[in-house]
Amino acid sequence: MSAHRGTVWVIVVNWNNASDTLRCLASLEKAGVPGMRVLLVDNASTDGSVERVAERFAGVEILARDVNDGFGGGCNAGYERARSGGAEYLVFLNNDTVVDEGFLEPLLEPLRRGEDIGMTVPRIYFMEQSDRLWYAGGEVNLFTGRFAHRGIRQRDADRFASGGETQYATGCCMAMRAADFGESGGFDSRFSLYGEDVDLSLRFRARGKRILYVPESKVWHRVSASVGGELHFRKLWKKQRAHFRLLLKYRARSGVVLSLILAPVRLLYGAAAVTLFRLRAGTEPYGERGA
Repeated sequence: MSAHRGTVWVIVVNWNNASDTLRCLASLEKAGVPGMRVLLVDNASTDGSVERVAERFAGVEILARDVNDGFGGGCNAGYERARSGGAEYLVFLNNDTVVDEGFLEPLLEPLRRGEDIGMTVPRIYFMEQSDRLWYAGGEVNLFTGRFAHRGIRQRDADRFASGGETQYATGCCMAMRAADFGESGGFDSRFSLYGEDVDLSLRFRARGKRILYVPESKVWHRVSASVGGELHFRKLWKKQRAHFRLLLKYRARSGVVLSLILAPVRLLYGAAAVTLFRLRAGTEPYGERGA
């Protein structure tokens, strides 16, 4: 079964990160199938990204914008273009990723199979340590204010090879029907960066749509390349701000209180886990290394 059964638009948002974007698009070129179109949404980059992509990838459509309203805003703009182009399926993909050549079909097959399936999401690895997981499902608990990736930093194993329903899809790579995305209202661009994927997932689930983790689809992620690394202050600040915005949006009062109390512990634990992970990998604990 091939992707020509419905037009698929892969939407990649870029802001001043030409090198990662070129690598991502090169991997998509190898993974191309009939009916797949790639749209680069550029959020007012000043590093020559648009020109470099246009020169290297003639088959990639470019939506050059004069505003940077974040990941969610860029994705929403991409959706509008894809919708006008007759898209049936959408894949939102971070620009700091590399996809497996066969990543697309496993994501689409469940969406074709049942209307109750709202999103599909792949198994995602760290690019620096390609056998270590970054995402193998998402866990959400509004009562405690905890949002987490299943399997993060763990070595891949048989227990992560079984697909099934999960609580949220990561915006790093998520597939869905264009109609479902439109009916959901799209990404809430007030989140700017982080949290918009959990929010969209919760709204899908509230409409009776299930989210499936599909381990047969594989992606590698150069984590937090757009904000300078996992322990960069900008990332930590944006994640905390999005965390509380999400809890407040869903009136999760207990989650707000517990998050305020536990925030220092969670930050210290997270920083220690990231640092240990990078030291074991032989990489710098406070920055990103090009893959």
